[in-house]
Amino acid sequence: MRRFDPFCRGQSSQAAALLLAFAVPVLMAGPARADRAMPAPISDRYRAADRFLRDQIGKLVVDSDLGAVFTQDGTGIVYRTGAAGKGAYRLFTLRTRRSRVLVEEPALARLLSAQLKRPVAADEVQASDLDYQAKSDRFRFHWNGNWALTAGTLAVEERAGKDADPGLSPDGKIRIIARGFNLFAVDLRHKREVALTRDGTPDQPYGRGIAELSTILAQGTEDPVMPVSIRWSPDSRYILTWRLDTRGVHKLTMTQQNPPGSFYPRSFSYVYPLAGAPVLPKAQRLIVDVSAAMKVGEAQVVPVGMPAEELLYPADPDMSWIGDHARAQWTERGYGKIEVYNINPATGAARVVAREAVKPLVTVTSTVLQPAAELGGDLVISERSGWAQLYLVRPHAPDDGVALTHGSWEVLSVDHVDANSASVLATGIGREGDRNPYWRQLYRIPLAGGEPRLLTPEPLDHDTHLSDDGRFAIDRMSSPTEPTRTVVRDLTDGRVAAELGRADPSALRATGYSFPEPFQGVATDGRTPLYAMIYRPAHFDPGRKYPVIDFVYTGPTTSQVPTTWDKAVRSTAGSVAQIDAILVMIDGRGTSRSGQAFRLPAYQNLGEVGLDDHIAIIRQIAARYPEVDASRAGVYGCSAGGYDAARFILRRPDFFKVAVAVSGNHDERLDKAWWPEVSMGNAAPELWDRNSNMAVAGQLKGKLLLVHGDLDDNVPVTETYRLQKALIDAGKDVDMVILPNARHCEGTPYFWRKLRDYFVRNLLDEPPPAVDFTLSGAAGVNH
Repeated sequence: MRRFDPFCRGQSSQAAALLLAFAVPVLMAGPARADRAMPAPISDRYRAADRFLRDQIGKLVVDSDLGAVFTQDGTGIVYRTGAAGKGAYRLFTLRTRRSRVLVEEPALARLLSAQLKRPVAADEVQASDLDYQAKSDRFRFHWNGNWALTAGTLAVEERAGKDADPGLSPDGKIRIIARGFNLFAVDLRHKREVALTRDGTPDQPYGRGIAELSTILAQGTEDPVMPVSIRWSPDSRYILTWRLDTRGVHKLTMTQQNPPGSFYPRSFSYVYPLAGAPVLPKAQRLIVDVSAAMKVGEAQVVPVGMPAEELLYPADPDMSWIGDHARAQWTERGYGKIEVYNINPATGAARVVAREAVKPLVTVTSTVLQPAAELGGDLVISERSGWAQLYLVRPHAPDDGVALTHGSWEVLSVDHVDANSASVLATGIGREGDRNPYWRQLYRIPLAGGEPRLLTPEPLDHDTHLSDDGRFAIDRMSSPTEPTRTVVRDLTDGRVAAELGRADPSALRATGYSFPEPFQGVATDGRTPLYAMIYRPAHFDPGRKYPVIDFVYTGPTTSQVPTTWDKAVRSTAGSVAQIDAILVMIDGRGTSRSGQAFRLPAYQNLGEVGLDDHIAIIRQIAARYPEVDASRAGVYGCSAGGYDAARFILRRPDFFKVAVAVSGNHDERLDKAWWPEVSMGNAAPELWDRNSNMAVAGQLKGKLLLVHGDLDDNVPVTETYRLQKALIDAGKDVDMVILPNARHCEGTPYFWRKLRDYFVRNLLDEPPPAVDFTLSGAAGVNH
């Protein structure tokens, strides 16, 4: 008999009521302060908010993230333990299963000081890109350059960049370059050059992607230098490339009003594929036999026999090689289907070897088509059953497949294919009844059929990183209420081989910080379980009344509520709570990772989904905890959460009184095509209109602050300007802040000050502090 668990799905409404009656009690982290009738001075609360921002709160926790990685030679794991400035870099050897110190941080600081001829403080060293070479006993790391420590001697190390030259052939003899919108092959030994294409134009270049706004700004030109976009065949004979077509595509324009070092503004136009646009940039894939071209001095461009692809984001189309054939994944506009093509490089002939065509559309964030040549096909994560399950799809039957998993749970990723043991290692959620259904677990899935084997038995979230051979995993296991424990797991049977470290939040607890509390309630249908997180201010007083602020993101591509200890504690909600409010994060229906039916309310309905589920959960929290004053409700969010924040106060003006909408995509047609269309599909114009915040601007009653960075290269700032105009045209009062030289969801100190001020003044009915406090470091707006 399956035992009752407060996190399992599908509870009846009676069980849900029991859940509300027996939820986890608030975790108090510090002395109770019920004797304090008044809140702390507002200036003290702002200082606490600064202290509990993501970058700052990390200083109060030791060993939450060890940065553990497998060594490139596969012999061990390198990681760091200890408090800042007092820690050590360590090596765990997989064969002996023993750990030893490579270098202590103070000693490393002294070595760096000697090399750099300047003092380096021990807590200043934050090494990354860690590696250890067993044969040479060399510890390698990056900190203001690349370094190698061998037998106590530190030296600068020359390392090839992470991104190798994509134009260089695998044998190192030929480099492909782009010039004048065409491609050329250069024989590096004989310094001979052959033109591979000749008819490239600005609107139809070869081997050149769409220049992103960030690149344009960095180089100060609409025609920036970009890496050549090709894929070499393993034998250095062919290149797989593509031709971009931007003819008829409407361009966006942005103006940088405050360019550093210049008195005058500068403006740029750029291509950004927009949702619902009649014309999108297109990509036509091509193959060139470079070896033959170098021999005869002339190239033949072979078109690949697959449709041109409408690009939904300014990124290169999918192109790769699997052995001696090319491979490309193609997405239909509106996500009606996704196809994988196998391409003959000699002729360009292409055939579909895997296809996804789930109705009403393919949700790409819950779908994966992954090559598995060793298994003779593709491993496909598909929602065809209503849940993201794993299938082995073979080329002769691209629409079918052998189901490797079954049930009402989700496979998130395929992490390793082990042909020898006829199994795959995969991460999934929601299968185990004794734990939160959003917590990740690692499984061994047999190819011959049978039940998956759970390799992570502890009822926690498991953030795993596997060795190249699939034998071991670095497992950071935690929950929102249990600090992170980093272990090495032997994947032959899942047992823990060693513990590398565990988080110590003693310093954070000593501040009086109130740790977040998970909460489970039910949706407005009275039966669907929903999950939330509650944040209280430090030294929380249950005898007082607090306003409630919803940190919102209803986007159907993900879920918002933290499932790990790190994400729960480092969420910006914990900082905002310090103004003297209770913060909540909620995953309502329409979000991801709970099956297709749970997410489908968002289909062509981004403007309404989640609204009433959020209100229902806030009311359930208030019913449980009298200190929550649901009559004073605010909301804030960024990106799609910014859209939500504005939408919530516009559509439910009698419940939400104050909102701060940051970098919001207030009309989805001015956003990159992939994000809106993965939920809206090829929507009719009236559907786009109905989901636009501009259409409901006249419903505003409360206080709304719009915030946007003027250099936002994700959601164009024009979205906020347009909502401002719609509100003004509707006769509504609106506040707006444009952050100069700021990009998407950029949490500058000034931003955090404005957000706090807005809620303090309009929700708490208090004057903000007169002194302008600043942070030593900024943090992003998102959780």
